[in-house]
Amino acid sequence: MQKSKTLKALLAVSAVAAMFSTVGVQAQTPTSAAQNSTAGQTASSARLSSGDEKALKDMAQANINEIAAAKIALNKAQNSDVKAFAQQMVDDHGDALTKVQTVAQQKGVALPTEPDAKHKAMAAELEEQSGDAFDKMYMENAGTRDHKMVLSTLQSDSSKIKDPDVKALADAHTPVVEKHLKAAEQMSSGK
Repeated sequence: MQKSKTLKALLAVSAVAAMFSTVGVQAQTPTSAAQNSTAGQTASSARLSSGDEKALKDMAQANINEIAAAKIALNKAQNSDVKAFAQQMVDDHGDALTKVQTVAQQKGVALPTEPDAKHKAMAAELEEQSGDAFDKMYMENAGTRDHKMVLSTLQSDSSKIKDPDVKALADAHTPVVEKHLKAAEQMSSGK
């Protein structure tokens, strides 16, 4: 009987607390709506040019592609250096992707969320490989070829980017991609 009274009292207190919290939310709604309206105006006034938007999407796609391939390598690579390289790709490109997503959100740009068709096909090919063949294929494709392509795109886009936030991202990404490319080339050449 005592449990029943305690439970009823607890339910009553919870119901009252819920009513007050709902009133509090309703009281805040006009302010929140005004803030959202202001944020919407800021985002629309900060609308990116099509070139800047493309550069942002290119950076996101490159990071997504590298992370996906590196995750496969973490599971399948035989060589400890290849595994270490793959872990570095997950770490560096994961950090870079987070930064790109933050800027994209501020600018109202929808980004890709999965590897592109070319990299999905490469992932399927990688999944079929094992041992040294896997390591070699991963380093040639995700290590060297992709980083050369990304570096070229970054350098090309960087000279045309007008938005300072997007330009800062491209400028920050470039030396990291250069470092990855150099490491991949050294590993592939056996030096």
